[in-house]
Amino acid sequence: MKRKYTFLFLLISAWPLYYLYQHQLGAISFLVLSIFFFVQAMKELKMLKNEKKSDIPSKTREKNKQNSR
Repeated sequence: MKRKYTFLFLLISAWPLYYLYQHQLGAISFLVLSIFFFVQAMKELKMLKNEKKSDIPSKTREKNKQNSR
């Protein structure tokens, strides 16, 4: 999710979460925010793993080129 959409989602969800907090239901808003940030972190981790997988073959090719010389 792009940063703009993440910020927009947090901005829009701020009022309902604050409403829950005011009515002594802060645990629910904490749960919603923790699930949201967990999903965001998993997306970032997946992107990093995909980048790392794409780097491995290129490094192997470079090593093979160096060994063949």
